[in-house]
Amino acid sequence: MTAVLVVDDHPVVLRGFRRLMEDAGIETIHEATDIMAAYRIFHRLRPEMVVADLSLQGEGLSGLSLIRRIHTLARETRILAFSMHNDPVIVSRALESGAIGYVFKDVRTAEFLKAFEAVRAGRSYLDHDLAVEIAVLQAGARRSPLADLSGREREILSLLSRGTSYQGIADTLSIKYRTVLNTCSAMRQKLGVRSLADLIRVAVDQEKRVR
Repeated sequence: MTAVLVVDDHPVVLRGFRRLMEDAGIETIHEATDIMAAYRIFHRLRPEMVVADLSLQGEGLSGLSLIRRIHTLARETRILAFSMHNDPVIVSRALESGAIGYVFKDVRTAEFLKAFEAVRAGRSYLDHDLAVEIAVLQAGARRSPLADLSGREREILSLLSRGTSYQGIADTLSIKYRTVLNTCSAMRQKLGVRSLADLIRVAVDQEKRVR
């Protein structure tokens, strides 16, 4: 049998979830209306599954921090997050924090039950369109840190990777020495590095990837 903890600060929502879960055959259902109460109940009873509202706030904590704490305490816990948010950034953070499923708060009963049963069985669940948005978001996050550099900046970076001096770069590209200095300074800011040595390391790493 699966014991479930439902966390939401609206009694009507709690009653609705309880009815749905009872119809799904869940006999042990715990309820919490705030984050600290939810964590205490989880810590004491260790239900196998948690259904939590991401929008909850209280005592400097959020639904997201509750998910993170529960996942840290018991990684095997199956967590289904829900809220009114459809922002892929927020949903992605919930999944990174330990949830394996996410559903919109106003979703139809049939879809909620589909999500609930998937997570109950240990499978992930996401709305298809939202899953696509998150995939695109994550692909963007994995792009090369050099993607924002201009063509001229990449040329200078490539020459740096070969050990070319500032003056040598200026001569090779027929530009002023001061232009090379200013361009390297701008690249350090874009790439988040502090020194010329760090910039050269980035350049050498990139050159290796290209090869």
